[in-house]
Amino acid sequence: MIKLVLTDIDDTLIPYGAPYASERTRRAIHGFLDEGLHFGPVSGRVPNAMGWMFGGDERCFATGAFANGQVIRIDGEIVREVPTDSELLREVAGVLDELGYDAWLTVYSLDECGVTFVTSREEQLRDCLLRVGYGRPNRVVREPRKFSYLKSNVYCVCSRAQMTLIRDVLRERVGALSFVFPSTVAPYIDISPAGWGKGEAVQLMAGELGVGLDEVATFGDSENDLSMIEAVPNSVAVANATEAVARAARWHVGRCADDAVALALEDLAHAARTGSTPSFMTRPLEPGSFVPAGS
Repeated sequence: MIKLVLTDIDDTLIPYGAPYASERTRRAIHGFLDEGLHFGPVSGRVPNAMGWMFGGDERCFATGAFANGQVIRIDGEIVREVPTDSELLREVAGVLDELGYDAWLTVYSLDECGVTFVTSREEQLRDCLLRVGYGRPNRVVREPRKFSYLKSNVYCVCSRAQMTLIRDVLRERVGALSFVFPSTVAPYIDISPAGWGKGEAVQLMAGELGVGLDEVATFGDSENDLSMIEAVPNSVAVANATEAVARAARWHVGRCADDAVALALEDLAHAARTGSTPSFMTRPLEPGSFVPAGS
């Protein structure tokens, strides 16, 4: 029986850019929790973003892993934080300034959800943000202050091909950090300490809750979900997932835009109540039948 569901948010549970989780999604989460089971989002977003994403419904995110697993919460209490050292982020900012693309290191305040841009190219940054309608940045600094950050990424205003090049250069030049895409459409490259990500967070959360890894289901769509898709036997890809996630996942459901994870949660709650097998776990993917992202 699945006792713990952990799911990515953007383009898995909630379409990227949607104002908040659908009413059906919130009802499905409550129905799953009402069976005495555990649910949590596993997201690159910070904890304070969960309020608006779930319409202020704290029960939906009392347990979860945030900032790609760098902040882990169980039943409303933070149980683990895995920071990124500012010296490594200084290296990231240097590489980005050297490359010169419209791509910018951003670091976040978890308390205020505030974002700080880190660059020596302030004039280029302001022109770029004005061009795309972002507005004036709240804060721009030349280097991150000496601090251990729990959330950072690269904000990109460039083509996907350039984003891929930037990601690959950063992987080569700053090997102590991990650089992954959070979705196929979000203009970000997520940053986290190498060797720690969503997969490690999933394993820690299962241990904290006394749940076996074979009793965990993980849902994802993109590159930063791969580690948690690979961490448990019952991994699930939405139909709009990347090819790599679709191939790595054991089970498959519909598209994020069609509330596929909400439907799966309803299925899992019914299975727990009746002792049956969830219907989506009776349909393994046939070779070549996945739907590539963006199709």
